[in-house]
Amino acid sequence: MGIVIKQSIQNTVTTYIGFVIGAINTLFLYTHFLTKEYFGLVGFVLSTANIMMPLFMFGVSNTLVKFYTSYKTKNQQNGFLTLMLFLPLLMIISVGLFGTLGYEWISNWLARKNSIIKDYTWLIYVIAVAMAYFEIFFAWSKIHFKSAFGNIMKEVFHRVCVMILLISVYLKWLTVSQFVYSLGGVYVLRMLIMTIYAFSIRFPKVNFNFNFNVGSVLKYSFLIIIAGSVAMLMLDLDKSMLGLLVQIDNIASYNVAIFIVTVIAVPSRAMHQITYPLTAKLMNEKNFKDLSNLYKKSALNLLVVAGLLFILIIANIKELYTILPQDYSQGLYVVIITAIIKLLDNLSGNNNSIIFNSDYYRIILFFGLLIIMVAIVLNFIFIPKYNINGAATASFFALSLYGILKVWYVNKKFKMHPFSKKTGPTLLLIVCISLLFYFWDFNFDPIINIVFKSLIISIIYGVLVLRLKLSNDISDIISRIITHRINK
Repeated sequence: MGIVIKQSIQNTVTTYIGFVIGAINTLFLYTHFLTKEYFGLVGFVLSTANIMMPLFMFGVSNTLVKFYTSYKTKNQQNGFLTLMLFLPLLMIISVGLFGTLGYEWISNWLARKNSIIKDYTWLIYVIAVAMAYFEIFFAWSKIHFKSAFGNIMKEVFHRVCVMILLISVYLKWLTVSQFVYSLGGVYVLRMLIMTIYAFSIRFPKVNFNFNFNVGSVLKYSFLIIIAGSVAMLMLDLDKSMLGLLVQIDNIASYNVAIFIVTVIAVPSRAMHQITYPLTAKLMNEKNFKDLSNLYKKSALNLLVVAGLLFILIIANIKELYTILPQDYSQGLYVVIITAIIKLLDNLSGNNNSIIFNSDYYRIILFFGLLIIMVAIVLNFIFIPKYNINGAATASFFALSLYGILKVWYVNKKFKMHPFSKKTGPTLLLIVCISLLFYFWDFNFDPIINIVFKSLIISIIYGVLVLRLKLSNDISDIISRIITHRINK
């Protein structure tokens, strides 16, 4: 776990820096510098681009990680990398031609409930392409176990740019419309910078002599399109359907609520950057003993870290909403239900990596189609009745089912699961502290209340984690930090 812990910490720090910047943008700049209608438009454009992105990527980012280490010769690697570079163009060009021919119909259909969407429909395509190739070149760097720079670009760069653009709107250097178009330029620029970095690690030598099993690579890539689409649909389907079924300004409130709980997913995202290629390596080597150990440790460590973040959000959410504009206060239920989803997702550890890098990745096709159908049906039922609360409820049921199916399947095929004897006590600790501090408020200013309560919670939780020895890895890290500070 040494390399996992080291790079996960680096990525976690970077991700949290990005989160802090994103929090300033989402909770304060967007809510004060843009109208709810335009904030909702930004959410719709980015969410719809995210949904299209896996299709354009053609599963290449996952395919790179799974197959690259299995090719030992330079000739095979060059041929493989060449295929990975050009494969996404099949979808990108095809969809581009279809979109050009049917642009008027597509834009009218997307804008039938909210006319503001029509003029920005083409931007969804541009951002989706930029997102797709960014992820491909990020994977290009990850297969060489160099994820730090890519994580900065993924988590920090575009948020800094957005902050600058929002301030420019406030200073009247940009109109709101120019801001939306400039946002697309930020994603294109991010892709170009990531391309240069990836090529600096290994510049591609174009080789169309594919002396490897192209069929298995293409089959895997095709099925991973479904898997990637499921992941993106589960993240952004609700926002897109809100834009299609209700007034677009509701997405602004939903955006704020979802962003608040995004912090719980940060440890998983950071650890995933390194556990994914490591899982692929262990799978290729058939080292299932170490893989099972990685599975349990990653799940427990993520649960402990995410548990603290979950508690802090639940305990402080009422005070936080008193700080935000009154128009956004309807998202309290969304925060709570989505926080539970994120916490349970951390409990599954590197489950996704195991399935995607195994010979059983085809099951994602079935699970994916099932969950997408469930989510779409539930959204159509719940959103018209309960608005953003309905979208959150639909996501809860769909994602819970998806997580249960994946954990069950890995256990069935590999006889391993993410649970240990420390899982139960950790969950019990999280629930007890959450309930205690949700109903316990101090009669202070909301900001002072949040700071004071968070400090108390962090100390209590940290002490109990150490005393109960819930995670050896986390205890060792804390001990080394304390020892270093004392010696210093």
